Amino acid sequence: MTRTVYVNGEYLPETEAKVSIFDRGFLMADGVYEVTSVLGGKLIDFDGHAARLARSLAELDMKQSVTHEELLEIHRELVTRNEITDGLIYLQITRGAPGDRDFAFPPEDTEPTIVLFTQNKPGLADAPQAKTGIKVISIEDLRWHRRDIKTVQLLYPSMGKMMAKKAGCDDAWMVEEGFVTEGTSNNAYIVTKDGTIVTRHLSNDILHGITRAAVLRFAKEAQVKVEERPFTIEEAQNAAEAFITSASAFVMPVVEIDGQPVGDGKVGPLAPRIREIYLEEMRKAAI
Repeated sequence: MTRTVYVNGEYLPETEAKVSIFDRGFLMADGVYEVTSVLGGKLIDFDGHAARLARSLAELDMKQSVTHEELLEIHRELVTRNEITDGLIYLQITRGAPGDRDFAFPPEDTEPTIVLFTQNKPGLADAPQAKTGIKVISIEDLRWHRRDIKTVQLLYPSMGKMMAKKAGCDDAWMVEEGFVTEGTSNNAYIVTKDGTIVTRHLSNDILHGITRAAVLRFAKEAQVKVEERPFTIEEAQNAAEAFITSASAFVMPVVEIDGQPVGDGKVGPLAPRIREIYLEEMRKAAI
């Protein structure tokens, strides 16, 4: 089935969708994006993603030409038109296409480019790796220093994914000045031997994950202690458990780091418990 996508106010077959070669997203990676999960035909944590989108646009001095309500309507329409039960909706907004290439920002009246498309992912919440865990490697964090803005500058994270794949692993955790920042497309966590969840504190160094915020809230409500601080790869390797969170992976256990097993090398008890709580609560709140 040919997908219906959204481009600048129009719903189109994906084969007919076009964006200018002068678009700033294409030429300068001058754009932001969000990915919202769909479970049971409903949007997971849409308000959180919409709020972060607004923040990202504001940080880049980029105007938002669609309202919260309009974005919600577009998301729902794409779910309906593409018959998505479980899957993802990708949203990208760029500074637009001024008609030529220039490092300077285009005139203020240049309209942003807005693109949305769906990805059908049957059984998204039932990924087998949630029961077996994933393996990660560590790599140096060479990204720019505004990682809190969810931009389309994804070349280095993409390279990190390929480094992990070449090493026979699933993902990479990035390290800066001796401490883990985050995964290539996710936030990183460890669980100490006393059951405390540790994850890096919010700053410009990491993405302010929407799933991260929900998971930490649910963990605290479940009386699980949480510490927001940096941790090293060595500390992670010696932890009781490790896991990642993202909008598409939800909560995913990590069982190996740089070839060394975490704990006994098997999925521990806490990550699956947090995953179950997260999915249950987010399904209840889905819209």
